[in-house]
Amino acid sequence: MNISVADLVVSVATDADAPGMVDVIHAAFGARPPLDPPSTAVQETPASIEAQLAAGGGIYATVDGAPAGCILVHPVADRPGVVSWHRVSVHPHFQRHGIATAMVDAALDHAAELGFATAELFAREEFTELIAFWQHRGFDIDRLAPNGVVLARPLPVALEVPTAERMQDLGVRLAGLLRPGDLVIASGDLGAGKTTLTQGIGRGLDSEGAVISPTFVLSRIHPSRSSRPALVHVDAYRLGSAEELDDLDLDATAAGAVTVVEWGAGLAEGLADHRLEIDIRRSAAVVAGDHADSRWVILRPVGERWSQVDLTALRTGSPRA
Repeated sequence: MNISVADLVVSVATDADAPGMVDVIHAAFGARPPLDPPSTAVQETPASIEAQLAAGGGIYATVDGAPAGCILVHPVADRPGVVSWHRVSVHPHFQRHGIATAMVDAALDHAAELGFATAELFAREEFTELIAFWQHRGFDIDRLAPNGVVLARPLPVALEVPTAERMQDLGVRLAGLLRPGDLVIASGDLGAGKTTLTQGIGRGLDSEGAVISPTFVLSRIHPSRSSRPALVHVDAYRLGSAEELDDLDLDATAAGAVTVVEWGAGLAEGLADHRLEIDIRRSAAVVAGDHADSRWVILRPVGERWSQVDLTALRTGSPRA
C-alpha cells in the first residue's frame, strides 16, 4: 500500500478517537505471534480507552481518515516527572511507512508540554527488533521486568512563551549556555518566532549589527562586541538540499562561532553531531484566539555536548552549562 505523507495526520487523542484507537490496537496486537503470558491488549474497549485518555492522554494517527496508529500516555503515580507509554500500535495495513516514528516524535513533544521529564515503556523480550527500534530513537534499557525490559529516555524541554518580548528574553538566556562551535537548528512555521529568538541570542552574545532575517543573503556573521563568540545567522528557507547548505562554507566559521540555522530541519543536521534542535509552534492560546504571540518552544538536545546541559533552567532564567 502506498501512503502519501500528506495523508498522514498525527494529533493529540480525544474521546472521539477511542473507537479508532481500539481498531488499531486490536489489529496490531492481534497480528503479533502468540505470547506467554498473552497480551491483554485485545481486551481494550472504547470505554477503557476513554478512561485512559482521561487519566493521562494519547496520540492518534490516521491515514486519509482511516485509523493508523496510537500511543497511550500514563503518568507514573509514584514517580513524579515520569510518563509511561502503553499500547504503542500501528495498524498492519500501514506499517513500515514512518507512522511509528511520526507518532513517537509527537508523543515526546506532547509529554514534554505536559511537564514530564522522562518517558518509559515496556517491551517484550521476544521482540528484539522492537527493542532496537526504541534504542534507535533515544531510549535505553533502564531495568529488567518480568518477560521483558523497561526502556526510558529524557524528554525534550517544552517552554510556553507568551509574547515576542519573552521570546527574545528566552534567546538571551539561551545565549548564556552557548559556546564556540555550537549549532542551533530553529524550525517552525512562517512567523513562528525563529528570528525573534535569534535576536535574543544575538543580544545575549553581545552581537554587532541588527539581527534580521537573512533570507536574501542566506547568512550573516555578527561579531561579538565583547568576549562572546560570533553569531552566524543562516536562513535555509530557499535552500533545496544539504548540498546547497554546504556551499555556504559554514565550516570556515563554525569552530569559533555560534551558528543558528533557521528552517534547517532536514538540511543542517549534518553540520554537527552535537546540536540543539528547537521547534517553535503556536500554542493552544493562539488557536483559541487569545495571546496572539503565545508559542510553545520545544528544545531537543542532540549529542554528548548537550547531554550534561540543564535546559530546564531556562524556565527560571538561570541556565547552567
